[in-house]
Amino acid sequence: MDRFLYLSMSGAKEALRAQTSNNHNLANASTTGFRANLEAFQTRAVAGSGHASRAYAIDAMTGWDETQGALQSTGRDLDVGIQGPGWIAVQAADGREAYTRAGDLRIDPSGILMNGAGHPVLGDAGPVSIPPNASVMIGADGTVSIVPIGSGPETMAQVGRIKLVNPPAQALARGEDGLFRQADGADAAPDANVRVVSGALESSNVNVANAMVKMIELSRQFDLQVKAMRTAEENAASSAQLLKST
Repeated sequence: MDRFLYLSMSGAKEALRAQTSNNHNLANASTTGFRANLEAFQTRAVAGSGHASRAYAIDAMTGWDETQGALQSTGRDLDVGIQGPGWIAVQAADGREAYTRAGDLRIDPSGILMNGAGHPVLGDAGPVSIPPNASVMIGADGTVSIVPIGSGPETMAQVGRIKLVNPPAQALARGEDGLFRQADGADAAPDANVRVVSGALESSNVNVANAMVKMIELSRQFDLQVKAMRTAEENAASSAQLLKST
């Protein structure tokens, strides 16, 4: 009975873990540039004496969904959405280079170009700095240009270029802060083929309908495992009663 109870308990625990990850995806269904986590159950044999007749399941993260979210027009000059593969380089809280698809940019009071999460956007030589200006434009290649205060459009000048990279998906790992980094800790090289669309943002790639269906499935799996634990308890009680009667 102890093995039966152990298998049921581990199944319930892993179903709850998978539910947590699925709910995380649902919570970020409206997060700009979010990439959904991918989870899968894997079978493991129960180690120990006797025949290998027991197996249990574990929930493991298999990666993240590379599918591009829809580009939604905002009309805002500082909003940029990456068209196709690629990433925007930002400076994480630990000072290291990290990558994101969220292009909801803004300029802080000191003139540093930031994303919506407050991470400085990196250029060819550190964070991109924007001088006082009448208007800002971001080109398809990440070039940042401004029109100085009191001047006309003909005086537009380039003040920096956003670092756009495209490392292999398998080389990236998501951190607890939601940013991606290369697994080997190195900085990715700029990629001139990455293109952005100004005045648009990429939506989350979470499929809400699929996530809702999965939530229901995992809830039913959890309930099934809890019922199995109750059955194991009842069987143990019945066995104990039989032993007493003999």
